[in-house]
Amino acid sequence: MMLDKCPVCQGNKESSSVTFTVDDGQSLIVIRNTPATVCSLCGEEWISDSVAESLESMVTEAKAKHRVLEVVDFSLEDVA
Repeated sequence: MMLDKCPVCQGNKESSSVTFTVDDGQSLIVIRNTPATVCSLCGEEWISDSVAESLESMVTEAKAKHRVLEVVDFSLEDVA
């Protein structure tokens, strides 16, 4: 199977950006413009390990602010 084909539907996987959300019951964290690979046919989404690590840091930082809603744009420069 080719790496650029979706394993779900065999559509084409393309570089894109998505909105990543976390709802932990106490707060809702929305991270816009998250780099991802998205199937052009079924919409299945994948994020790389490095993006996942950055998301984890962003979510931890947002939770530390104790806000009910936090909306941020994805930026590697914001991750310490």
